[in-house]
This record gives sequence, C-alpha cells and structure tokens, in this order.
Amino acid sequence: MRAGDPDVALMSRVEARDPDALAALYDRHAARLLGLARRILGDGGEAEEVLQEVFLFAWRAAATYDPSRGEVLAWLLVATRSRAIDRLRARQSASRPPARSLEDAGDPAASDDVEGASADRQWSALCRAAVRELPADQRRVLELAYFEGWTQQEIAEKTATPLGTVKTRSRLGLMKLRERLRSYRRSGSDAS
Repeated sequence: MRAGDPDVALMSRVEARDPDALAALYDRHAARLLGLARRILGDGGEAEEVLQEVFLFAWRAAATYDPSRGEVLAWLLVATRSRAIDRLRARQSASRPPARSLEDAGDPAASDDVEGASADRQWSALCRAAVRELPADQRRVLELAYFEGWTQQEIAEKTATPLGTVKTRSRLGLMKLRERLRSYRRSGSDAS
C-alpha cells in the first residue's frame, strides 16, 4: 500500500468513529459502488439500499480493513458485490434481469462532479477495452460471476465445465485484467 493513501487515512478516522471521514469516503466512492449494485440488481432502489448497507458495514467493521490486503475501494467493491448478490439470490424472481456482459456495462457514476465523472468514464472505457482483450472463455466466466452472481461451482455445473477449469479461467482473467490496468490505476491514484 502506498504511504499517504487518502483512503487509508480516511479508514483510520472511520475506525476512530469520525463521521466526517465516513462522509468523505462516501463522496469518493459512492457513485462507483452504486453503479456496481445497479448493474447486478437492475433496480435503483434496491441498489441504494445496498449502498447504505455497505457504508454501515464500513462504519462498523473499519477495524477489519487491512491495507496490506488491498485498496479501500476494492474492499468496498467486494462488500457491495456480496450484498447485491445476496439480495439477487434472495429475490429468486422470474423478473430477474437478463444476463449482462462486462463489455456492455455502463458508466457507474451519474454525478454533478464533472471531472470525477469524466475520470470514471475514462476508467470504464479502459476496463471495457481490457475485458474485450480477454479470451472469450475467461470473459464469460467473469461475466457469470460478477453480473449473474454465480459461484464457481454453479458456473461449472450450468456450463458443463470442470470446476478446476472454471477456477483457472477466472484466475487467469482477473490476473490479465489486473496486469493490463495496473499502470492506469497507478497513474490515476498518484494524481489524487
């Protein structure tokens, strides 16, 4: 973790129960988290509830955040994805939105912050381009996991693919994405 990371500093303040720090964390990341929840759930109201749950979780569990394991945004994205998928599974309705693709994912942020929204659009475009470069089998496994909420076991069963193959495709796809986006993340986070 980079020394002086503003998110890590905010998390330390949240752990000390500083509500202003939580508000600042919300301002920095709410649009992206809400976008993820909306893409998974296909429902704005339910996505907003997930966002609320995630920041309540961040408030209550700030002490569990470990900077050596990853960025604050990644921690919040995992929490958002988990809660959204839990809701999706609980819903189990026939009105479930159709399968989405990582390539077609829209911009997560609709914001009054023009500069931030522009940066989010650029980041989204970079991510979509990196996803398009993945082999189709790796891309499909990631789409099923991240947009449909399927576990690796479910992907293996529903696609008649060996579980080990699903795990390998998922891991390779994520590693390729991480590598392709690494230089962009560094340059973008250095600017903040």
